[in-house]
Amino acid sequence: MGVDRADDHGVEVGAGRTVGGRRSRGCDLWDVVNAIFYQNRTGCQWRYLPHDLPAWSAVFSYFMLWREDGLDQQIQELLRCQVREKARRLEDPSLVVIDTQSVRAAVGVPKATTGLDANKRTPGRKRGQAVDVLGLITGVVVLAASAHDNAAGRALLDQAAERAGTAWRRPWWTRGSRTRSSSTARCSTSPSTSSAATGPTRARASFRNRRDG
Repeated sequence: MGVDRADDHGVEVGAGRTVGGRRSRGCDLWDVVNAIFYQNRTGCQWRYLPHDLPAWSAVFSYFMLWREDGLDQQIQELLRCQVREKARRLEDPSLVVIDTQSVRAAVGVPKATTGLDANKRTPGRKRGQAVDVLGLITGVVVLAASAHDNAAGRALLDQAAERAGTAWRRPWWTRGSRTRSSSTARCSTSPSTSSAATGPTRARASFRNRRDG
């Protein structure tokens, strides 16, 4: 992956090129990806990445660049489609499962983004996920723990409609989210969102264009 070209932002990537105004010091992009995986797995601070990985500043710059450009989401969508096809299923799921969980926030997390889940008596944040029957993620949302499950459910339904298009027809959710109106689900799968059905296709085309330079 030692590409030597300019990306869509005009930032040159590859050995010895600049990333976010910093020198990449000849980083191998595969090592950068492994460093990002390591940080995601361990949750360590960027500055504490092992010394046998690329410089943390270069890794962080690549991470921010790819996230702002949406490349990480495109790769995730491609991998999800490929895993489903390998399991002999359609690219897009016809059913999504939605659930939320309130977790305690770490010390120092801004109070503006946290709250108290009165039902579970948990201070912190509420995270929600929408997955297919294989457990592959189609939507993620993080809210203050004080937010109602309906708010998380609506956001997850919107994400599922955008990423899975009109293929899915039935959402499953936990008892706490059942008060969500059925009209939300109908809106998410209505013909007006048919353009979202080509989401994986657009992601593949965009990724191939990047790869082919």
